[in-house]
Amino acid sequence: MSGVRYMVVSGFLGAGKTTSMLALSRSVNSRHPLRAAILANDLGEGNILDAEYTAMSEVMTDCIAGDCICYQHESLVDRLRALGGRGADIVFSDIPGCGIGALDHVYRELAGREPGEFRLLPFTCIVDPERLEMLAGKDIGLPGEMRFLLNAQMAEADLIILNKIDTLSPAGREEKLALIASLHPDTPVMAMSARSGEGVDAAADYILSHDSPVCGRDIGYGSEQFIAAERLMSWYNRRVFFTERGGRNLDFNAALGALMDGVSAALRAGGGNVPHFKVFASGEDGDYFKASLLGVGCPIEYDRRFERRYTALSVIINARASVDADAMSAAVEAALEAVKAEYNLNARTYFLESFGMMDEGRGNGGRASRYD
Repeated sequence: MSGVRYMVVSGFLGAGKTTSMLALSRSVNSRHPLRAAILANDLGEGNILDAEYTAMSEVMTDCIAGDCICYQHESLVDRLRALGGRGADIVFSDIPGCGIGALDHVYRELAGREPGEFRLLPFTCIVDPERLEMLAGKDIGLPGEMRFLLNAQMAEADLIILNKIDTLSPAGREEKLALIASLHPDTPVMAMSARSGEGVDAAADYILSHDSPVCGRDIGYGSEQFIAAERLMSWYNRRVFFTERGGRNLDFNAALGALMDGVSAALRAGGGNVPHFKVFASGEDGDYFKASLLGVGCPIEYDRRFERRYTALSVIINARASVDADAMSAAVEAALEAVKAEYNLNARTYFLESFGMMDEGRGNGGRASRYD
């Protein structure tokens, strides 16, 4: 049996998967004679905000891009072996925030093709209180089709963790836990706050002391409901380099906040939404900006703001939207133009990709998809 233990972390957009993997890794590293690592995954080809963010932490980090790990078996195995070679005993990896099917496509594939090489820890779904309201019948501004994905993610899991309990009252916490238990009575449920640390040690200890049964579950992968939900999703990734035209130091906290507000307003005006919109930029000596928007009706959540002013800055923008790719692109372009004018900025884009989940040709790699 290899010393490398492996756990997939699923969960809906904005549930806090990256923050949870960091919190669990730090818990393991500080309390056990083990070393945890993170493998960030994204459908896009590059500029993964979560990989950039986790790379700034003390936790060993790698990334695998271009598609879900469900369809990159050889690359996944290579990364796991490489992390093990660097000293990792445990690897936590996520899948994209609308993804399902990794229990079959990752765990069962690893168990069948590399038997005994990796110890598979509980397949874990992170759930946040706001998204859970969809399954209680509340309208949170997302298409109804999204309910299928959230429920399927929980149905697939060996362990469900209610995250962000620091945002709940004791009564609210019990209400959410009861809802999860009513929907999936046979699945263990735990609660924690990855941000405050409450419950993280208990979750880490449970994970380390249990293995996944790696049993198949019918979650509706590939069904009409699955396809209907996936059709509504688009991905947007961009790296843009800003410079203040006069060479003056600028409060980029205000500029980047205005950019996020502008995108939110543009989408709201067009009837679209963005379940997870993230902006990240790093400065000097560990100074960085990281903020998230979990819907056009939600306030910006600031993980951290800059402490310094800067003349030039490289910024990563990641968005997972419930609107078509063209509309998402138009919203960002409009917001960028407004911010450039307001804050006297030049902007040069070094990387840009925008695509719908079901777009024809997305994975063709330069090949034709229609021909006589």
